[in-house]
Amino acid sequence: MAASADPVIKAHKLVKRFGSFTAVDAIDLSVMPGQCFGLLGPNGAGKSTTVKMITGLSPITGGTLEVFGLSIVTDARRIKAHLGVVAQDDNLDPELTVLENLIVYAGYFGIPKKEARQRAEELLSFMELEGKAGTKVDHLSGGMKRRLTIARALINKPKIIILDEPTTGLDPHARHTVWQKIRQLKENGTTVLLTTHYLEEASQLCDRLVFMHNGKIIDEGQPAALVSAHIGSHVLELAGGDFTAISRRLPGTNLINGFKLFGDTLYIYSNHGPQLQEWIKGLAIDFSYQLLRPATLEDVFLKLTGRSLEDDGLEGKEDIPCA
Repeated sequence: MAASADPVIKAHKLVKRFGSFTAVDAIDLSVMPGQCFGLLGPNGAGKSTTVKMITGLSPITGGTLEVFGLSIVTDARRIKAHLGVVAQDDNLDPELTVLENLIVYAGYFGIPKKEARQRAEELLSFMELEGKAGTKVDHLSGGMKRRLTIARALINKPKIIILDEPTTGLDPHARHTVWQKIRQLKENGTTVLLTTHYLEEASQLCDRLVFMHNGKIIDEGQPAALVSAHIGSHVLELAGGDFTAISRRLPGTNLINGFKLFGDTLYIYSNHGPQLQEWIKGLAIDFSYQLLRPATLEDVFLKLTGRSLEDDGLEGKEDIPCA
């Protein structure tokens, strides 16, 4: 196994092709022990395909991929023994109770039944499901099923837990409950690999993340640092005005870090939001809509790609050249 100072997941020029289609295009990434590392991007960006290669479910086409210092090509079985995987879809056994789902799954790892039951009970307590131990899965809410799936992935005491879109389809309360449990896992020393297209989720949980787009990694870093580097502290949204007139004036002020036209809205990036808003008022241009708000990871992705994370099919219009 790799030393603790080494990456627990390391990919170099990793490629996955399906026929003539390249789903993952020569990416490099390193995940350090104890991190929550995010793969962020819209559906079809290559996140889940990357996860399937890391877990040994899909063979790599090119490049190298090591987990715990072992090659996924030659040591997939050894690697899998130390992974916990939560897929996008719940695949719990509806015929079994909550407790039985965990005990049966423990058998796949050769865990003795007495120890399996003890671990299962501890995990149900950790995930706040102890009161549902005898309940059939079909009688659980969506949030409870998701917590049970995470508990099941922890039954073998994995060094890495991989969460593929863990809160998709959950209501806000259930989502925040899952976030709390992911934070506790990280605090306990478990490395977390998270795929998501929820910006708030990535901001709340990830120590580092990569933006994926069309199978490539387009940037990497800490969430706050990425926002600061690409956007600044604020975004001013403007709609319904004369964008040609304003675009000629924007390069003349030192209040902006750049701007982008997306659909019918102009996004102006700044570290001086209130001053920028006052400066815009002085241009005497009427807008039907104006909003000053804090910058987010969504703004970073939009600036880098011209498309939204939340709406896969919506492409940005031709850019106004940034100052």
